[in-house]
Order: sequence, then structure tokens, then C-alpha cells
Amino acid sequence: MSAVLHGALVAALNDHAPLRSRLTAVFAAPPVRSAMPYALVTESVVADWSTKDQPGIEARVAIELHDGGEVPGRLRGLAEAAGAALAAMPRELGEGWRVASLVPVRTRVVRVRGGDWVAVVEARVRMLRG
Repeated sequence: MSAVLHGALVAALNDHAPLRSRLTAVFAAPPVRSAMPYALVTESVVADWSTKDQPGIEARVAIELHDGGEVPGRLRGLAEAAGAALAAMPRELGEGWRVASLVPVRTRVVRVRGGDWVAVVEARVRMLRG
């Protein structure tokens, strides 16, 4: 179930032209190395959200956007575009799973070791399997 969601998140970022045209790559696992800026779909925190008659999950998903530079101006724009890509994600994910709700939770931009910047875009996704 979370594999279906993880794949859908990667596809949503790759399919969102305004975001994809500004990134060097979208990764499903941490890259060994990559040119910046790039996106990483991290592993989700998943909990049961089943109903009486349908299996379901609630997942906290996070998209990391990595960039360099003196200031995080470009990264803020990438974070907005990533949020738009999540909002545009198809609701039917495959293997019988569909998104019941997708709610943005928070976005945070931080400077990391080495002087690079990382923006984390988090959302809560609730899914049911029909």
C-alpha cells in the first residue's frame, strides 16, 4: 500500500511540468550524488485508517527539495510548485487504492551542513482500498 503511494508521489512530481522543468531529477531514494536542485520522495509514516468494511491508511508524506546557493529564494518557489504537484496528484492510485483526502501540513526551509538548502513539503494523505 505505501509502495503504491510512494510511486504515485514520484509520478506526480515528474508529471508536473512547472516543477519538473526546474529540477535536475526526482528520486525515490536518496541519491549517491546529483546536481541541484533535485527532489526526493522520502519514506512515509503510515498508520491504519481502515473503516468497518474497507482497508485504509493515513500517511504523512514528505518531499525534500535540495538546492545550493547563498539564499533560498529559488527553493521557496520549488516548494510551492511541489505543493501544487501534490494537489494535482490523481486520486485513483492503482491496485484498488484511492486518495480520500490530501491535506498540506507544513513547509519548512532549512540550511544544512555544507551550506546547501533543503525545503521539506509535508502532507497528510488518507487512502482507502475499494
